[in-house]
Amino acid sequence: MNENTSHLRASHARLIETGEWSGWTTSAGDPFNDHAGPFYHRTTGTGEPLCAMRIEAKHVNGGGTLHGGAMMTFADYCLFVFATALGNQAAVTVTLHGEYLGPAFEGDLLECTGEVMRRTRSMIFLRGLMTTTDGPVFSFSGVLKIKSARS
Repeated sequence: MNENTSHLRASHARLIETGEWSGWTTSAGDPFNDHAGPFYHRTTGTGEPLCAMRIEAKHVNGGGTLHGGAMMTFADYCLFVFATALGNQAAVTVTLHGEYLGPAFEGDLLECTGEVMRRTRSMIFLRGLMTTTDGPVFSFSGVLKIKSARS
């Protein structure tokens, strides 16, 4: 790494083998997501990506519901899970738009499904939906820019 990238850390996927999240994967190494999460993902029986998080006290706002910033942070995490076509390519979020549809509360399991809508040589367009057992909570769309290799 050069002096401009020496602060970057590699993110690693880790399979959970016990407890509530057994069979799920979590990522570690992104300082902000490590602090904001934990966030989890897995592939469903039909091959679709699924993300989830358990809402903790640190995720709620003064009104007792899931904080909008926590939803946006989780949505950003989900974009990268849904963009499985990235392989080992690095990408950055260009846009992230969200619509709040309903409340979620401490203790709720928040699940998120999504899909790639279109991929070009340099951009990936995605959308997702977060739900609890009570129904939809948050819908979002975003664009990831695939970073090109520098010489």
